[in-house]
Amino acid sequence: MIKPVILAGGSGTRLWPLSRTLYPKQFLKINSEYTLIQDTVNRLSNLPCELPLTICNEDHRFIAAEQLRAIDRLGPILLEPVGKNTAPAIALAALSCISNDEDPILLVLSADHVIENVAEFERVVNNSVALAQEGKLITFGIVPTHAETGYGYIKKGDKRSDSQGINVDSFVEKPNQATAEQYLNCGEYLWNSGMFMFKASRYIEELKKYRADIYKSCYRAMAATSTDLDFIRIDAEEFGKCPSDSIDYAVMEPLCKSQGSDSVVVMPLAANWSDIGSFSAIWDVSDKDQNNNVHTGDVLSHHSTNNLIMAENMLVTTVGIENTVVIQTKDAVLVASKGQGQDVKAIVNQLSKLNRSEAEIHRQVYRPWGSFDDLDQGSSSGNHHKVKRIMVNPGEKLSMQIHKHRAEHWVVVSGSAKVTNGDDTFLLIENQSTYIPAGVKHSLENPGQELLEIIEVQTGSYLGEDDIVRFEDRYGRT
Repeated sequence: MIKPVILAGGSGTRLWPLSRTLYPKQFLKINSEYTLIQDTVNRLSNLPCELPLTICNEDHRFIAAEQLRAIDRLGPILLEPVGKNTAPAIALAALSCISNDEDPILLVLSADHVIENVAEFERVVNNSVALAQEGKLITFGIVPTHAETGYGYIKKGDKRSDSQGINVDSFVEKPNQATAEQYLNCGEYLWNSGMFMFKASRYIEELKKYRADIYKSCYRAMAATSTDLDFIRIDAEEFGKCPSDSIDYAVMEPLCKSQGSDSVVVMPLAANWSDIGSFSAIWDVSDKDQNNNVHTGDVLSHHSTNNLIMAENMLVTTVGIENTVVIQTKDAVLVASKGQGQDVKAIVNQLSKLNRSEAEIHRQVYRPWGSFDDLDQGSSSGNHHKVKRIMVNPGEKLSMQIHKHRAEHWVVVSGSAKVTNGDDTFLLIENQSTYIPAGVKHSLENPGQELLEIIEVQTGSYLGEDDIVRFEDRYGRT
C-alpha cells in the first residue's frame, strides 16, 4: 500500500485576495466543485492508497480536517509549529510512518496542484511503485508545454532499461525566458513538479547522509509527540531549531551529484498539470466563453476579451478590457494585468507593512464550529459596535467564554440555539434573542439538524477577537 503525504502548508500570496494567510489557496475551490486539497485526495481513489497523512500549519488544522472529513478521507494531520520547507516536513512524515516497524512507500503531493488527466496520473504512479520498492527516489517531471520561467526544471539523464523512468542528470533553477525556450526546444528538460515517491526509510537514509542536522532536529521533535482529536503535535521547541530547506536542495540535488549515482529517477508526466501559482494559471485551467473570458459569480462583460473575472458577492461589470484580472471579495478588489500576476505578492507585502488585516484574513472567518462574517463596524464618542453573521454547524458548539470589554446581543435568524447566559441555559428559535453583558460566562450551541444562523451585535470599548477567556472548549483551543 502507498501512504500519501499531503503537504498543505504555504500561503499562496500570488492569489490574494482569494488566498490569504489564514485561508490559503489549497482550501479554495478553483476549477472544481471541490477545493484543491479535496481534489488532491480524491484523485487517489483508484490507487492502492491508505488514508493520507496531511501536514499543515497549526492555524489551518480545523479547515484541513473539516474539508477532508467532508469527502470521508480524513487521516492523521501532523501539525507544524512553524514552516521549515519541504525537507523537514517530509522527514516528519517519514519518521511518523516508520515508528511502528513499518516502512511504507510515501507518495508526496502538494495540496494545491491541478491535474486534469487523472488516468495518466494513476498510470504513472502505478508504474513508479516497483522502482520505489527497489529503493529509488522518484520525482515526477512534467512534460513542458511552453517556455515557463516560474518553475524549476529537471534535466534528464540516461533512460532506464528496467522501467519507463529516466535517471536524473541534475535539478535546475527557474530560468530566464531565453533559457526556458532553450530547455523547451532541446527536449532534455522537464518541469519540477515537487511530487515524489520513495520508501520512508530511503528518504531518512539519504537525509542523514546529506543533512544530518535536519534529521536530528526532526527526530528529536518526533520523540515527544502528542495527539489531540485528529492532530499529531510535535515538540515545538526542538522543531524550531531545525534548519529550513527544500527536499531538492537537501537531498535530491546532492544525491544526483554523487559519482555514478542512479538513485534518483524522474517519471515523465503529461497530465495537464498546474501548480496554480498565479491568476493566469487559473485562467489556463478554466472553461472560457466565446470571448476567451473566464467568469465566476455575477459578472457581465461588454467588448472584453481574454480576462479572468471572479465576483464573490456582488455584480462585477467590465467594458472594453482585455488580458485583465478582476477579483472581487467581500472586503477587497484586485485589478491587475494578467501578465503581471507574479507581482500580486508585492501588494500583500504592502498590506503586511501597514498591519492591514486583509493580508491575513477574509471578512468571512472559519472556525471549527462553523464561520462568522463581519457585516459592519464603527464607533461613536468612544463606544464601538460590530455586527456579525454567525453560522454554527449542526451539533457544534462555541466555547464557554467571557469578554471583558464588550457586551453581545444575539438574534436567531434561522435554526435553533442552545444558549448558556450566566447561570441560565435555554433554547432560542427564529426571531428570539438574548443579551449578554460584559464579563458574563456564555456559550452557543446548535442542537438541531440544520445550520444555525444568528446576528450578533457587539458594543463596548474594545471589540478585538483577542478579548476572550475560554473556560472549556471541545476543540482543544486555549
